[in-house]
This record gives sequence, structure tokens and C-alpha cells, in this order.
Amino acid sequence: MLYVKNLHKSYEVGKTKYQVLKGIDLHVAKGEFVAVMGPSGSGKTTLLNCISCYIPFDKSETSPGSITLGGTKLAGLRPDALAKIRNTQIGFVFQDFMLLDGLTIRENILVPRIIQGAVEKDAEMLADELVSLFGIKHIMEKYPAEISGGEKQRAAVARSLINNPLIILADEPTGNLDSKSSRAVIEAFGNAKEKMDATIFMVTHDSFAASFCDRVILLKDGTVYKQLERKGEHGAFQDELLGFIKAMNQEVAS
Repeated sequence: MLYVKNLHKSYEVGKTKYQVLKGIDLHVAKGEFVAVMGPSGSGKTTLLNCISCYIPFDKSETSPGSITLGGTKLAGLRPDALAKIRNTQIGFVFQDFMLLDGLTIRENILVPRIIQGAVEKDAEMLADELVSLFGIKHIMEKYPAEISGGEKQRAAVARSLINNPLIILADEPTGNLDSKSSRAVIEAFGNAKEKMDATIFMVTHDSFAASFCDRVILLKDGTVYKQLERKGEHGAFQDELLGFIKAMNQEVAS
């Protein structure tokens, strides 16, 4: 589904060059729920921005790098082709919800289809299925200002699925939520995976949220430090994650 190979990204500030990503290799299979964790400055957000092609990654003869989504190599595509992929093949969930205040929740969920000019019966039926699946049917005619943060984020998850995308990219989706709302949002992702075979790639600082994933990729200094697979209950997996994060942080500090 998603393949990232030998990904490099650096920034220049004055005459100084800072390497943020240093040859990242990873993949996400169809129907997999994967989280990326790591300390601040490890490259998590830069990686997500490169995958979505909002920022270009470094390419050279020695480090060509590639990002392939559903068989399509994203580097080098024309801006209009990239825009189409973002709107039809990638679903986005942001920390700050990004809902439009002047639209109802149902209308917000349909925004990607509105952009395409294709709000047909199938889209309306899917929107109704999504609000039922995520437990927000009772607020679908309300406006963002009238609902809670957790409800807003579940609406954002529903919006990310309205085009049946190849992958959902989620950037700290529980970062602004309390523990109860965070669990509801993560359960929404889980329902999307189980009921719709959704593929989810999530950047997070939250070990509780990450413990519900199938696999967690730990980044350290722009490289993959460790990949961990969940083999049992999320509580045991969270303890395992915290142990590796502690060890990683100790190495960073030393």
C-alpha cells in the first residue's frame, strides 16, 4: 500500500544544513493501523509532510529515495495530479480538527465530495453510515461550535473516509483531547479498520493511543530506532512501548 524507501530530508538555515530524515525505510500494508512515535525533533511531522507531498524530500544520485502509494510514485507528479491524489486517495485527520464553522457536521463530512462536485446519493449514504459507525448521528445537523472536541475529531475521521481513500494520515489526532475523548477517537479508527478495511498511518506522542495500533515505529534522530508489533492486549503493549521509549530517551540524553 504505502512504501517509503531511503527517505532523506534536510533544511538549510543560513550556511548550516540540518538533516531531519536520514534514510527512512518503512511500509504500511492495506488494512493496517500503524503509529509513528519519537521525541520532539525525531522527524515525525516531517515524515508525514513528505508522505503527503506538502514538502519535497531530498533527491540525489546517491540517495534517490521514493514514496509509493497504491503503486503510484508520488515524487515528480504534476501539482494537479498531486492535488487529485490528496483529495481522492489520502484522508487527513489533524490535531485541530479543521472543521468549517459555517457548515453542519454532516456537511463537513461531505466536504471532500463537495470539492469534487460529486455529492451524489452514494456519498450521502456513506456519510449516514459513518455518523452511525462513529456514534455521532445525534450531532450531524449541529455546527462545530455546538459539540465537544471528541465529537469534532470523530467527525474529522468520518470526513477522512468519505472518499474511501487508500490511506488515512493522522497528525496527533488525540493531542487536544482528554482521555475519554481520546479513547473514543482511537476506537473510531479501530472501527474504520475493522468495518471498512481502512489503512491508517498516525503520528502521535500518546502511548495509550499507539497501544491500539497493529504496529508502532519508533523514530530517533531521523532514523527508525525500532518497530514493535502488538501481539496481545493494548495494556501490555503500552507497557512494552513505554519501556522502549524510556530506553530510547536515555540513549538520546546520554
